[in-house]
Amino acid sequence: MQIKDLRFALNAIQWINIKEDPSDPNSASLWRFADPTFVADYPEVLGEIRAAGFDATMMEVLATQTLQNFAAMIEKSGLKLAPGYVQVPLMSDHGDRFEKGSFERAHWFDGVRRRAEESNYFGLNTIFLAAEVNYLASRWEKPAIGHDFSEARLDELTDLIDEAVDVLNVEGVRPGLHNHVGTWIETEHEYEHVLNSIGAERLGASFDIGHLEWAGISAIDAITKWSDRVQDLHLKDLDLDIARRTRQEGLTYAQATDLGLYLEPGLGHLDLVGTLQALPDGFDGWVIIEVDRASMDPVASAQHTARWLSEVTA
Repeated sequence: MQIKDLRFALNAIQWINIKEDPSDPNSASLWRFADPTFVADYPEVLGEIRAAGFDATMMEVLATQTLQNFAAMIEKSGLKLAPGYVQVPLMSDHGDRFEKGSFERAHWFDGVRRRAEESNYFGLNTIFLAAEVNYLASRWEKPAIGHDFSEARLDELTDLIDEAVDVLNVEGVRPGLHNHVGTWIETEHEYEHVLNSIGAERLGASFDIGHLEWAGISAIDAITKWSDRVQDLHLKDLDLDIARRTRQEGLTYAQATDLGLYLEPGLGHLDLVGTLQALPDGFDGWVIIEVDRASMDPVASAQHTARWLSEVTA
C-alpha cells in the first residue's frame, strides 16, 4: 500500500493521558476524558490538533456532551472525524453473569448502543471494539505476557463481543477487533480466537500496532495474516527496550508508561513505514496516530508527529 494514499487522523491522547505535574514522573496519572471539567478545554485541544497540521481526529464524545454539542464543537474546529472506540466489559470481572434475554444483560450493552448512535450521527460506519481497560485487573500489574490466561474467560468474553457486534451491525456499524495490552484481548491466541469465532462479514480487525509489538507480536505479520479483515489501525511508536523489560522484569503498565514506553512516531524502534506498507492494496480505512504519553509538551508532540507524517507521505 502506498502511504501517501492512506487517511490519517490524530487522537487527542497527548492532552489526555498526562501526569498531574508534568515535571514529576511520580505524580498522579490523569485521564482527562473522564474529567467533567475537560469539556471546557476540549475546543482548544482540537484547535491545537488542527494548527499542528492534521485535518482529522478520533471521534470521542464526552459523557458530559450531547451529540449536538460535540457536532458544533467539531464543526468549529474544522476537523473531520475518524472512527471511535468502544469497550466490552467482562461480566465476571464485575461479579455478574447475567443470562441472555435478561433485562440486566440487555443493559450491559448500553455503552455499545451509545457508540453506535454516535457513529451513525457522524456518518462513520466502522469502530474499534476492544475488551475493557480495567485498572483493577491483574494484567494491568503484569502486562504484555498473557498473565492469568483462562480459556473459559476468553469464551465468556467472546460471547459478549459477539453480542456487541450484533448491536453494532444492526445499526450499520462494522466493528474491528482491537487488541490492547493489559486487557483480556492481549495475545495473538486471544485476538485470533475471537476473529476465528466471529465471521468476517460481521467483524473486522482494527489492530493497535504498538500494543502488538509490546506483547512481542510482529505487527507486519499480523497485518499480512489478517489482510482480508484489517479495516482501521491505531499507529504508535515504542521504546522496545522498555517493552522487553515489561515482559522480562515484570514492570506494571503504569511503570512502563512512566518510564517512557510511548514515543512520538520516528523516535521509537518500530518500523512504522514498513508496517503501513504491509497494508493490502485498496485499504480504505483510517490510520489513527496515537502518542499515549507524550515525551514532550502535547503541542510540540503533535507538531513533531505532523512533520513525521509529512515526511513519510511525501
